[in-house]
Amino acid sequence: MFFGKKQSLVGLDIGSHSVKVVELEAQANKSYKLVNWGVSQPLAEAIVDGEIMDRQLVTDAISNLLESRGIKTRSVVAAVSGRAVIVKKITMNKLSAEDAQQAIYWEAEQHVPYDINDVSLDFEILGQAPNDPQQMQVLLVAAKKDMVMSFSDLIREAGLQPSIVDVDSFAAQNAIEANYDLAGDEVVAILNVGSEMTNINIVQGGVPYFTKDLQVGGATFTEAVQRKYNLSQSEAAAAVRGESGPGLEVTPVIEQACEGIATALDRAQAYLRTAGEAGSITRILVCGGSALTPGLTEFLNRRFRVNAEIVNPLARIQYDPALFAGQDVMKVAPLLTVGIGLALRRQGDKR
Repeated sequence: MFFGKKQSLVGLDIGSHSVKVVELEAQANKSYKLVNWGVSQPLAEAIVDGEIMDRQLVTDAISNLLESRGIKTRSVVAAVSGRAVIVKKITMNKLSAEDAQQAIYWEAEQHVPYDINDVSLDFEILGQAPNDPQQMQVLLVAAKKDMVMSFSDLIREAGLQPSIVDVDSFAAQNAIEANYDLAGDEVVAILNVGSEMTNINIVQGGVPYFTKDLQVGGATFTEAVQRKYNLSQSEAAAAVRGESGPGLEVTPVIEQACEGIATALDRAQAYLRTAGEAGSITRILVCGGSALTPGLTEFLNRRFRVNAEIVNPLARIQYDPALFAGQDVMKVAPLLTVGIGLALRRQGDKR
């Protein structure tokens, strides 16, 4: 279940470009220490739009990564995203948690575009609906059962046990809330920018008010630069990583490719204001494998006139710098955000 209760210290982030693994160790003072991490080799289109195209390549990448990093724990927390996952906030008559368990399935049928018998369903009661004491707001999470089962089986095929299957956007939120003090009145847009997909999660006071997955990511930026300058895929990818030579101006191209993200944020803000649920975005936090794309945060800063910054999911997590073997920690950390959020999942978590 998405809001599962089993404890695990290993987060497994299976992305379309690579597999990331994070191992955390709980400390006596309720803090955490990063004891291991790793990133696999590129998966070469083994996962497209959240769907697994080459199971063997992915299972090999997972098992080889854990073996190469010397991670012995077999129980992991993983996450899904994409078209087969639906996250929706609904309003329904106020009920106890026990009564809501039954009623939610009736409500879900009105909001999920699949046969209710074909989905795995979970929910969290968020509290009273605004302006109506007889109603409550519920966060509904649904995913196609066959996709969840296939995803879980994939992890088992790699010799692991999935203790919880979460949602990417919630995992990123979990990592951020563990490392940042977010004021209750802040409306924070969390952007997890991956290779093929960007997870948008707009949060206020710990409540996710709006979530959406966009088919925009690092591959989009690379393709735009490739077309503009007639480069090879590897040359364009290097340029997007900021490794291009002088005279190759990629930032304006990337900014144009980011318009899809900006438009989605504009629409989300308009929807939340109209519904009277949240005000304008006051802060943007960017994480994921493509978070460091040149010009991305600067574009968001200008476009929304708020502070847009790269997430540091290790701000309050201890680690030995030697774990990064001379790499710039701040260039690696944003890539590990979802994995850290997954590894932080604990018994009794609401989300």
